[in-house]
Amino acid sequence: MGRWEPDAQNRLREAALSLFADGGYERTTVAEIARAAGVTERTFFRHFADKREVLFDGQARLQDAFVGAVTGADHDAAPLAVVAAALDAAAAHFPPERREFSRQRGRIIAANPGLQERELLKLATLTDAMTEAFRRRGLAEPAASLSAHTAVVTFHVAFTQWTAPDEQRSFVDLCRSATQELRALTAG
Repeated sequence: MGRWEPDAQNRLREAALSLFADGGYERTTVAEIARAAGVTERTFFRHFADKREVLFDGQARLQDAFVGAVTGADHDAAPLAVVAAALDAAAAHFPPERREFSRQRGRIIAANPGLQERELLKLATLTDAMTEAFRRRGLAEPAASLSAHTAVVTFHVAFTQWTAPDEQRSFVDLCRSATQELRALTAG
């Protein structure tokens, strides 16, 4: 399989996940990933900055979905309604066919402290971007920070459920269920 064949990025991602699962993240090299995907190392670096980015390359798209939903929400919408809209927008990035990748990714990250740190940094960066989006909507502190943190924590809870071994519900259903739980908690 040459580098000119279609879908090199997905082949690289699949090869990397397989190698990370079999040999461990730390012991897997970019050269091994490229070879397993049937491409050159140079092609690998056209798609990913390093092997870690195979696991984190969707961060910008996810952040854009969250922030875009906050920015695009009706100006009069309550913060919790904006949080729900942001979760719906983010859920669109996790169709059923992405679940197994997400499960594998989670196992690889859980086995590596450096990747765990990167995942936490990703969530913190998302929270900061969301906080700023809520501020631009005119939400004062601490409400802007609380809304952003609430969105990210709710996302994380739903994502953890979605990647559980026997879970079959859609990600959007899990996000909506978590939002309903949140509303019930805050109603009292």
